[in-house]
Amino acid sequence: MNRNVPTINTARITLRAMRPGDFDRFAEIWAMPDVVRHVGGEPWGRDEAWQSFVFQAGHWQVSGFGQWAIELHQGKKMLGQTGFFFGARGLGEDYDAHPEAAWFLDPEFAGRGLGREAAGAAHDWFDRVITGPLVCRVAPGNDASHRLAGILGYKVLREAVSDGRDYVLYIRKSVPQG
Repeated sequence: MNRNVPTINTARITLRAMRPGDFDRFAEIWAMPDVVRHVGGEPWGRDEAWQSFVFQAGHWQVSGFGQWAIELHQGKKMLGQTGFFFGARGLGEDYDAHPEAAWFLDPEFAGRGLGREAAGAAHDWFDRVITGPLVCRVAPGNDASHRLAGILGYKVLREAVSDGRDYVLYIRKSVPQG
């Protein structure tokens, strides 16, 4: 099975397939305490980053969707990732049955609307190509991600504990109107 990862361009960024040469930058981002603070709390070593990096590539092959590298047009720097995956988190059929959305940025690029631009473009693609409900989980205190989930059309599903941490689970049953 061979599936191509689509490239999506917006005004400031490109969403593209992760490339082998991205691994060092990927590992650098996931070693940042501010990146992992709301998704496990511990910076990743290179081994954990590698497992996630190859998961990203494999997910596209198996599911026809996955996560993109977010690349800034100016400087061509990878600044994070966004997209979709099946997490199989054991959080119940109302959550695990649906693709999960995620978005992560190097904190240096936070507060500029780039996360919204990237996640919005990814969701627009999903709505045209895959369709159907989406879920996401956001840790309490991650105010920027709670706001972004609302902007993208997610509604609170319920609260849950995953990997020993509290999360708010969201669901997006349809494309937001407006």
